[in-house]
Amino acid sequence: MTLFSGNAAATVVVQRIAGVDEAGRGPLAGPVSVAAVVFDPARPRINGLDDSKQLTAARRDQLYDRIIDRALAWHVVLVDAPTVDRLNIYQATLQGMREVVAAVAHAADLARIDGNVVPKGLVLPGEALIGGDAIDRAIMAASILAKVSRDRYMQRVHEQFPHFGFDQHKGYGTPMHLAALREHGPCLEHRRSFAPVRECLAVPVAAPLEMALAL
Repeated sequence: MTLFSGNAAATVVVQRIAGVDEAGRGPLAGPVSVAAVVFDPARPRINGLDDSKQLTAARRDQLYDRIIDRALAWHVVLVDAPTVDRLNIYQATLQGMREVVAAVAHAADLARIDGNVVPKGLVLPGEALIGGDAIDRAIMAASILAKVSRDRYMQRVHEQFPHFGFDQHKGYGTPMHLAALREHGPCLEHRRSFAPVRECLAVPVAAPLEMALAL
């Protein structure tokens, strides 16, 4: 892009930003989901983008399809519960951020991370933006992809372990979830490094539905 001022011409480099956000750091079960989205600065903006937490599930689903259709590049990583337990949730989230940035690096000049930390080892220059999911459109889009991808995954987990009600709480520590955890013990998707799960480890591990029916 070239801007003119009087007789002088100045060239402005428009950076392609990889917005990065996560969903699911707090739940007791399931993966932490991390996404990166790069938009083409020359293309029209998608209307209605916002922090995923401010949108209904139906609206997130609609925007998910638009984002993947219009993005210059996008990528989602689901960091599973065993990895969360092995690394801890903070390091697992940073690892997911490194992976999604690497996957879209061919299309971006800068990684902009929601929050106050830039992970070490990014393949792109990075910057942190506190509250970025309410400010930066690429981060908003990443928050939507991360949230929708994780919710869909937890719906599939619910089909395996229906007694936990994952379709309703998505693994968060609701009273319903905690009661089921105490009754049935943790399943393969529970994060054993999280205290409420660790306290229930004496209860036999819950089997998937198809295994339970075969017993």
